[in-house]
Amino acid sequence: MRQVSLREFRIRGAKALESIPAGETVLLAGQQGPAYFLVPVVGDIALQDRELRRALAKASLREGWRLAEASGASAVSDAEIDREIEQVRAARKPRQAG
Repeated sequence: MRQVSLREFRIRGAKALESIPAGETVLLAGQQGPAYFLVPVVGDIALQDRELRRALAKASLREGWRLAEASGASAVSDAEIDREIEQVRAARKPRQAG
């Protein structure tokens, strides 16, 4: 994977990518660090889109698990969750038929 600055990419466009071999992923980085990946499309676009979305979803889940572990939320039992759900449902006002 090669890294290209956002500034260079913004100024030079596709010319900033000329030295990068075909099929290689590019990391665009700004002043605050990495910002974007440029992933080349090879073959079936729909399949690659699905795989990319799956990878992003997995990364999001891992981050959620990490945050739950750090906050202690992962230690909550199923019974505690069920009790909390029942309390919220009981506190709701019944919907008026109409």
